[in-house]
Amino acid sequence: MEIAKLMYVGALCVLYVILSAGLIGFNSQLIHPDRFPHAMLVTTFHMACTCVSTVILYLVCPNMFPTVGMTEGRRIRLIKWFFPLGVLFAIGLYCSNRAYLYCSASFLQFMKEANIVLVYSMSCGCGLNTWTRAKVVNIIWIIAGASIAVTGEVHVLWTGFVLQAVSQVGECSKNVLGDWLMNRSDLRLDPLTYTLFMAPMCLMVLVVGSFFAWNSSVLPDLAEWWPVLIPNSFLAFSMNLTVALLIKETSAIVYIMAGLVKDILIVLLSAGAFHESVVRQQYIGFMICLSGVFFWSYSKISPDSVPVLMFENVCFTNRESGELQSLLHLPKEATNETAESSPEVKNGV
Repeated sequence: MEIAKLMYVGALCVLYVILSAGLIGFNSQLIHPDRFPHAMLVTTFHMACTCVSTVILYLVCPNMFPTVGMTEGRRIRLIKWFFPLGVLFAIGLYCSNRAYLYCSASFLQFMKEANIVLVYSMSCGCGLNTWTRAKVVNIIWIIAGASIAVTGEVHVLWTGFVLQAVSQVGECSKNVLGDWLMNRSDLRLDPLTYTLFMAPMCLMVLVVGSFFAWNSSVLPDLAEWWPVLIPNSFLAFSMNLTVALLIKETSAIVYIMAGLVKDILIVLLSAGAFHESVVRQQYIGFMICLSGVFFWSYSKISPDSVPVLMFENVCFTNRESGELQSLLHLPKEATNETAESSPEVKNGV
């Protein structure tokens, strides 16, 4: 059973890498001053497709939404959670797409390496995680590499930098809140039900934003580019659903880790296929950052391995306050057994 779960999660990770890398490459080429420079409209199309597709799927196959019935009598309470989640998602999507007008895809991927730091910090602030000295040192390791990569950009535009930073805060906040709703709350929503409630909230925010972002060039550009916007929107829906499944089966942190392979792929494609400028300093910083995130992942998968124990000793980390829970969610029996032998595990990821 555990092997089947690992294979399923592995397949989700591979699917996420393919869809996410494809969507980022698609968006970076579509949202261009000479093509369709309307980031708000592109984002609205994405969420409208997600919303309509999820509703149709629910009407045709309601059995695929097993936790919808649990929301009866709790819809008002859910709106209180999903409205801020929709706002965060909308901000993250719009700013991320808008940033393509100012910065290269490879530079934006360098910035995104800080996501794991943001998610972990937010998880600790929400009580879903605990701080340790080893984790702080590992975070500094990751930030140092990301900083070297980012400062190596030759033609950085600060508007794009700020937009990307805002998008990362919105996206990471959304992922942590989504992790709580699907895995930690009393509802424990399934991914499709989560998407069913989240998409309309996000779409409402984006429609309002599109109203204020509307200008005279939108209609002519829509008439020219709508055959491209439709497949782009369905690709976004597929990725949103895959992200929800991945977070449900693992956690928000694992979702960020799965993005590492995607980031490497995007940087290589940007430099090779699209001939974007990537200097040696950026490659060095990127490798330092990736090594830090790899060690983070390794310490979650094998917390009792010799390298992890040595690293904790060097950082003067007390093992009792460390994170011992496996990367994958354990079965209930195993969780209870682990909790009895080590009560501190309850404070893990």
